Amino acid sequence: MSKLKKILVRARRQVFSEMSGNNPSIFKGEGYDFIELREYMPGDDIRHIDWNITAKMQSPYIKIFKEERELNVVVASMLNGSVYFGSKKFKQDLIAELVALLSFSTLKNGDLLSSYIFTDRIIAHSKPTKKMSFATKNVEQIVDFSPLNEKADYKFMVESLYRRLKRKSLVILIADFFEIPDIKVLAKKHEVIALIVRDRLEENPPAMGFSSLMDPESGGVLEGDFNEKSVKEYAKRVHIHDKELYENFRKSGVRFTKIYTDDAASVSLRRVFERR
Repeated sequence: MSKLKKILVRARRQVFSEMSGNNPSIFKGEGYDFIELREYMPGDDIRHIDWNITAKMQSPYIKIFKEERELNVVVASMLNGSVYFGSKKFKQDLIAELVALLSFSTLKNGDLLSSYIFTDRIIAHSKPTKKMSFATKNVEQIVDFSPLNEKADYKFMVESLYRRLKRKSLVILIADFFEIPDIKVLAKKHEVIALIVRDRLEENPPAMGFSSLMDPESGGVLEGDFNEKSVKEYAKRVHIHDKELYENFRKSGVRFTKIYTDDAASVSLRRVFERR
């Protein structure tokens, strides 16, 4: 309860005070209602000028939006065994913090919020709501869940969301993504953002000598000499994996960012939502 309360209090404070002002929410509705570009006409809102196109065409162009609509925000978290790890704090706790920030921001903005928790099956699911109390329930489900020996099935997660979400939505996927999912079809139907949750130690581990390590998904034990050469080779493989992951997201039209357990979660979130 102490951990849950700390996460909720910190997230609520950041959303309702630190994030207040000219940008009361990290979500901006018009960003998801873009229709077309046309040449600027006197009286148009200069805030909608597309400066990249304007520079290329040597003539001002603006973005045309539909009337702002209510967003349907879907937060989907993958809580497999590998999130039960962290040097500063567990990745599971960072996921809970991100869900708290996203939940409070969505509900404060008057948008609809629904959530999913996945492993190789659906652990929890909620229908769209605007009730502020729902943020607490979202975070509590994540904090209380035991991910040890739970396996990730990204194919099942993507297919489930594609099948279940009938209305065009903003879908936020939160996971450590040590597997590369095929999100292309889901991203064609919805706006998808991926939050890659990592700990710096798992990407660049120190030399440990002869050690025994437990796989938090299978429960299996790996013994070996984790010397400087072997951990450098491991770090290299993680780097190659992530390059492939990023390219996969870009080809699918998915915005993404990596958030470490020692990062300021609210700052990282604002950065990815401000990018267009």
